[in-house]
Amino acid sequence: MITKNEEKAISKVVSDVRAALPGAEILIVDGSSDRTAEIAERLGARVIRQFPPQGYGPAMDKALRSNDREVVVTLDCDDTYPVEFIEPMARMVLEEGWDLVDGSRLAGKPEAMPWINFLANWGFAALASLMFFRRIRDLHSGMRAYRKSLIDGLTYQMNGPALPVELLLRPICEGRKVKIVTIPYRSRVGESTMRPLESAWWTWKRIWRIRFG
Repeated sequence: MITKNEEKAISKVVSDVRAALPGAEILIVDGSSDRTAEIAERLGARVIRQFPPQGYGPAMDKALRSNDREVVVTLDCDDTYPVEFIEPMARMVLEEGWDLVDGSRLAGKPEAMPWINFLANWGFAALASLMFFRRIRDLHSGMRAYRKSLIDGLTYQMNGPALPVELLLRPICEGRKVKIVTIPYRSRVGESTMRPLESAWWTWKRIWRIRFG
């Protein structure tokens, strides 16, 4: 997980992950000015402090590459994603041979997702499906299981918003085994820091660059 001022949610999320998977390493890259890192460390998480914050992309890159487990599962630290899906998604990588398992929130419109976000996510996913000749349902999911060897060999532009778009489309372009599963999505705890217009621009930019760059 990557965190920035998530002290309202961090205790529940870390505790839920620990209860679901006692043997998992919980790794957090934190750029908070509140007590998020302190709370996470107290609960046994490994915390890498990145302060002053360097942005979503560098933080996610650090989180993906700073471990030696065979599977890396990403999760937003706002209590929106179901921790009970961590183990099944990891097993799909370990036991079924998938390189990436994407947790799609968009089988329909989630009640917790505003209509404008849903329509933008759906539209970009439909566009990517046409451009990459494969059904893609959710370009921006924060919950995925990656084979670590995939991450180690993957080249991507970490700077700029909408990195999850590239982390899904590049493996697809490279012919890696990518599976999409449907997951539930809940209301977030705390305030969102996403900038919708900037994210939309970078989403289009990443789609275009990966397809034609």
